Amino acid sequence: MEFFQKAKTIRIRNSHNNKYLSADDNEETVTQNRNGSTKNSSWTVEPVRDSYNVIRLKSCYGKYLTASNERFLLGATGKKVSQLNPSPLDSSVEWEPVREGSKIKLRTSYGNYLRAHGGLPPWRNSVTHDHLSATQDSISWDVEEFLINPQVTAETELTPSSLSLTSDQNSVVSPPKSDGRTIYYHVADEEGHVEDESTVGYAFTFKGNSVAELTRTLREETCLEDAVVCTRSPVDGSKLFPLRLQLPPNNGTLHVVLVPSCASL
Repeated sequence: MEFFQKAKTIRIRNSHNNKYLSADDNEETVTQNRNGSTKNSSWTVEPVRDSYNVIRLKSCYGKYLTASNERFLLGATGKKVSQLNPSPLDSSVEWEPVREGSKIKLRTSYGNYLRAHGGLPPWRNSVTHDHLSATQDSISWDVEEFLINPQVTAETELTPSSLSLTSDQNSVVSPPKSDGRTIYYHVADEEGHVEDESTVGYAFTFKGNSVAELTRTLREETCLEDAVVCTRSPVDGSKLFPLRLQLPPNNGTLHVVLVPSCASL
């Protein structure tokens, strides 16, 4: 794209949560940050030779935005995105900008798209590459060209130019009161085990009325596309049963466990 041929340094903001693609200080991981004025949110555009439509993006630490083959979480479709400096440079550091109106999508050589996650931990502020069936806003990005402000050190601030494509994981607390019911959930491994059952679990307010809606919502929240929503036995609480019939009446609080479909219950 012509914009990426002209721009030298850019910042990339996700259309879904309004956060910027950010290179972490550990010089390995990539996350999202609301502060787009720091060096961590700047990415240097490096065209790939003999390819007009493919670019590399280099972080402020001199490492490339890299699409790995490693899953971000077991059972989820998204794969890890990191900042690496492979030698020699290969297709894992190559991205094809795909323009859709005023937005762009960044496509890997595998046909996946750079995806920003919101929701609850461990997904909050994470970045993966995923297939096109992912929520469209989560793979749509606004891009601006950035220039280093000569009045401020490059270590602390960047300034946007006129060129634009117009375009903590803390412990969980109860959500604010609103219409709907409070859902607390844990995520189990493939054997149905929950790592820390002493906690109340992640929490959110659910305004739907059916098990199908709840299942869909939890799958979207966790990106576990085939997960089964389960409840514990009221007798001893040790055995998990798929939630199939209906939700408790009167918007009663519900505790559930999200289990990968491959697990044996």
